[in-house]
Amino acid sequence: MRPIALTMGDPAGIGGELTLRTWLARPGPVLVTMDDPERLTELAKTLGLDVPIRIVDRAADAVAEALSVLPVRLAEPAIPGRPNPANAPAVVKSIEVATALCLSGETAAMVTNPINKAALYQAGFNYPGHTEFLAVLTGAIGQQIMMLASPRLKVVPVTVHASLRASIAMLTTKMIADAARTTSVALARDFGLAQPRLAIAGLNPHAGEQGALGDEETTIIQPAIDILRAEGIDVSGPWPPDTMFTPAARKRYDVAICMYHDQALIPLKTLDMDHGVNVTLGLPIVRTSPDHGTAYDIAGKGVADPSSLIAAIVLAAELAGRRARAA
Repeated sequence: MRPIALTMGDPAGIGGELTLRTWLARPGPVLVTMDDPERLTELAKTLGLDVPIRIVDRAADAVAEALSVLPVRLAEPAIPGRPNPANAPAVVKSIEVATALCLSGETAAMVTNPINKAALYQAGFNYPGHTEFLAVLTGAIGQQIMMLASPRLKVVPVTVHASLRASIAMLTTKMIADAARTTSVALARDFGLAQPRLAIAGLNPHAGEQGALGDEETTIIQPAIDILRAEGIDVSGPWPPDTMFTPAARKRYDVAICMYHDQALIPLKTLDMDHGVNVTLGLPIVRTSPDHGTAYDIAGKGVADPSSLIAAIVLAAELAGRRARAA
């Protein structure tokens, strides 16, 4: 398989340590990371990690015997736990280079280390996060969907990086139906599920209690379910949000389509934080990411757990392999 492209993430966070520890764990695919080789070399020395760093000019030159690095230089030295907007251009460039490598076919997929959106915003970054930026870079604006996946649960939030008040205000039947369609196609193509089963969450307590606790279920959500069923998609709901994530309920569906960010991410992270993976659906490339943030409080302390990044790399390789076989 072609190498997996791995981005820098916020250099003040735990991304660098995760990259080093992941290489030591040998997750399988050959990795090529867009990062500052001097930073990684110094970080490995500080943490006592025996990771050989090899600078390469092309992704094709990446090798399994060392951590291969396509250099993206930082403007200033990274200080653990202290995000620096001066280094934001390097963070953005790392994402851009990895995306270009995937679009050209030089790498099989990309995995992104966590970023700090606030630090990027201070440097003029105009996107809510990775998902929206990647949609622009790949020409898939409006098609991108965020899915969080683990062996125990898959969830898709219909509204993502917005306040709860704004999320409720922007929710529409079309948004729900579009998210469900993209999810159904991706589960069949990339995850190998011939007939994916989608559970649509309600918005209100008890899924509205027949309108007594809110009418969004009848005015917005149910019409989307009706449209999807008419298209032949296996969809159920609206499910009461407080009971749809129990062990018994989860056996009845393959993915939960949730109405807002925390409705989706709280159960996923509660059930399987260490193995949760962020997958961007609807892109012409495969992109995954660990399901956690920059963890400034432990950056540079040598205690970061690479489990989620390893899971993201393994899943990226699996998805890319299915796409390649289906091509």
